[in-house]
Amino acid sequence: MPPELHVPGPAWARVATDLVGLAGLVSFVAAFWWGWVVVALFALVLLGVAVPRIARLPGALQSVSGATLILGAWAATLDWYVAVPALDLVVHALANGLLAAVLVLAMVRTRLLPRALPRVTTVLLTASVGALLAVLWEAGEWLGHTWLDDSIGVGYDDTVGDLMSGTLGSAATGLALAMTGRSRSD
Repeated sequence: MPPELHVPGPAWARVATDLVGLAGLVSFVAAFWWGWVVVALFALVLLGVAVPRIARLPGALQSVSGATLILGAWAATLDWYVAVPALDLVVHALANGLLAAVLVLAMVRTRLLPRALPRVTTVLLTASVGALLAVLWEAGEWLGHTWLDDSIGVGYDDTVGDLMSGTLGSAATGLALAMTGRSRSD
């Protein structure tokens, strides 16, 4: 395997990361049966699976973040959020938090941020990155609903709930990174 695609961490994390990557690719191909909006959704999922791999982040983070994105995309595609409304908030909290961690750790890994951040900085930075991601996510939902497919669910309560859930999930992830010392790239 080329060194740039090596997954850091224990064997189980490497296997899990490869399985998640395969699931993302299979999901992308399967998305063609649902239409171009779902294809675009799974293209974004593939991006979310690829970035942690390219940044050579820990395998556990790669596999959990990728699996969460895949689950969230299938939940949207198969209307699980309609069947289990609270699932939307859970996915927003988990996905936003994990994506915020991915971006913060990728910035540390690429030396855009120092290797060792103070704990308070880690929490605030991860929460801030997550809040920005939540805003971009909701803007994407609104744009998709407005210009592409009005079946994409939006609304005041949904948007505010998703923003709060994503930001709180990111703050909790920042706290976990700070408490475990994971704001370092190793």
